[in-house]
Formats: sequence, C-alpha cells, structure tokens
Amino acid sequence: MKIAVSGTGYVGLSNAVLLAQNNEVVALDIDQAKVDLINNNQSPIVDAEIEDYLANKELNLKATLDKEEAYKGAEFIIIATPTDYDTEKNYFNTKTVEAVIEDVLEINPKATMIIKSTIPVGYTKAIREKYNTDNIIFSPEFLREGKALYDNLYPSRVVVGEESQRAKKFADLLVEGAIKEDIPVLFTDPTEAEAIKLFANTYLAMRVSYFNELDTYAELKGLDTKQIIDGVCLDPRIGDHYNNPSFGYGGYCLPKDTKQLRVNYEGIPNDIITAIVESNDTRKDHIAASILKKEPEVVGVHRLIMKSGSDNFRASAIQGVMDRLENKDVELVIYEPTLEEEEEFAGFRVITDLKEFKDMSDLIVVNRMSQELEDVEEKVYTRDLYRRD
Repeated sequence: MKIAVSGTGYVGLSNAVLLAQNNEVVALDIDQAKVDLINNNQSPIVDAEIEDYLANKELNLKATLDKEEAYKGAEFIIIATPTDYDTEKNYFNTKTVEAVIEDVLEINPKATMIIKSTIPVGYTKAIREKYNTDNIIFSPEFLREGKALYDNLYPSRVVVGEESQRAKKFADLLVEGAIKEDIPVLFTDPTEAEAIKLFANTYLAMRVSYFNELDTYAELKGLDTKQIIDGVCLDPRIGDHYNNPSFGYGGYCLPKDTKQLRVNYEGIPNDIITAIVESNDTRKDHIAASILKKEPEVVGVHRLIMKSGSDNFRASAIQGVMDRLENKDVELVIYEPTLEEEEEFAGFRVITDLKEFKDMSDLIVVNRMSQELEDVEEKVYTRDLYRRD
C-alpha cells in the first residue's frame, strides 16, 4: 500500500518510519535540507529510534518536495503539519492542514486523509462540511519529543476518530508496525477523538503544575521537596511518575493544547482548566524571582531544550523565565549547542564554548541537570530533583 505523509516533524517522521516497515511511504516536506537528509538515511530531528531505523532498517521510504509525487496513488494521506496556537485569535492556526486538504482534493480526491496534527474540538466535522468530503479522519498522537518513534513502537493506545472499515484498516497499519503486543485500540466519533487529545495533554499539564506548585511551596517554606514528593507518590493512586519539578511545562503540545481547551470551554463552567494555564505562568514568575533573589550579575542559561534527548526548544519553559529576566539588572547568556552557528538568540548572547560559559556565569540556570555541569554544581540553580524528565 502507498501512504503519503505531509510534514516531517516528530509526528510525521515517526509515523512515516513506522509505516515504511511494511508499506511504500512518501514523505512530503517544504524543506530541501530535511528531504535530502531523509533520503540519505539521516534524521533531521534528534530522536534515537528514528536515527537508528533510518540508518539500519529496511524501510520503503522516500522524501520529496513534490506534492504530486507524494499524493498520487496513495490510499492514506497523513497530515502532520504544524498547528501553532494563534495568541491573537485564541485558536489553533489550521491553515497548513487546510492547504494539504485542498491539494489532496485536487490531486487524489479518493484518498483517505488522516489528520495527526492537533486541532480544536469540532474541527473534523466542520472541515468535512467546508470541503464537502467525508474522506477526512482525525487520529490523535500521543508522542514525547525525542521518543516519538519509540512511542509509536510501544503505544499506550491507538485512537481513530471514526467507526468504519477504513478506520480499522488504518489502525491495523499502526498496530502492524508496532513492537508492543495487545495494544488497546479505540474507535470513536471525530469530536470525541479531538477531545481525547486535548484532555489527555491538559491532564499531563495539570500534573506538571501540581508538583511545581508543591515545589514552590516547599522552596519558600524551606522544606525538602523531594521528601514530600516521595511520600506523596508512594500512594499507588498517585504513582511515582511525571512528578519531577521543572520551570514549567512547555514544548510542542502542552502549552498550546491547554490554551485551546480553555477556549473550547467558553460558556462552560470551569475552574481547573483555566487554573492550569495560569499556574504555568505563575511558576515562571516564581522561578524568575528566585533567580533575582540570588543577585547574580551574569545569568547563564544552560540549554533551551525542554527534555533530554531532544533538540526542540519551541515554547520551552526556560524561555518564559528569560522573558521575565529581560530588562532586569542582569546579563543573560545562553549555552545551546544547536545554536553553534548563531551569535545571539532572541536578543541574548550565545556562548559556544562551555568552559567560557561556565567561567563567565555567576549563576547557571538549567531546567534539567546535565553531567557536564557537575564540576560547577555550586553555581547551578535548578528544580530538577530526580535527574530525569
């Protein structure tokens, strides 16, 4: 079977690699450099499993810039283009999704389009009506940055927003490519599938916020955060996971998904959903205030990324902290290896030499502790208690 994938970020490329084990897959992107890397069996993103599979597995995968080449003859076309949150409209910007739909309807109107991009609740039904087609299904993705293919090989569940034979056929393709056995598969209505994605990510954001607020309390009261968390999490109903304090939740999904769900709640009574979004801002305010209390002249920001094993720093929490420190009486410098060819980022100086960075920083701020900072640990400010994400 031929399958096309539009977009080669974490979602698109991990799905393309997964499905290319047993199918012909053509991945479409607008970036020539990314296309060339994929066609040379190299990953354009940092993800250990994607890198391994591209280099060492037999995959029927080709990347292209050509829409016709990608879409013609494909039975399924996966849409995995970015849907960033538009802060002015308070809504996901779905223009890239609609651009793909329009191209597919012109080139291969009989293909079944599978939207993997995150979308607002109610979008699938509305877009079917707008384009007068039923060939659009939403199937949410539950991936971690840097572990995207791993999470497709060992998925917690597969959700497809339609109860039909073609939905089952698509789910079977995902299950076939996975290593995990006995994968739960759920077929729902499209709007329920959209809600599953937003509510799942908002719950994760809530858990991050809960332990961050616990940490804020302990830090200001002079208590041992780790002792409290260890005791709380021994309760099996709570569990010892996703409980490591941080500077806030960030990355591709949680910030935009929580804001979108809050908008979807317009006119519906709620307290928790709104509080989750506000709590993340409050956490960054607290982190910035804690840094300023130490009265450093030069604050070194070690890595902009959200998670270890990732190269993504889009909407990372540390950037929110940096925004709050800007125009304060401190100099900020950044050490970020992925910016080795840049002299500055967002107006802040980038230092490419780690030793120089350590020497010049009075205080080094890091969301997730790194072994390369152990020799200057007395300079480090972090809330990372467990040395894990």
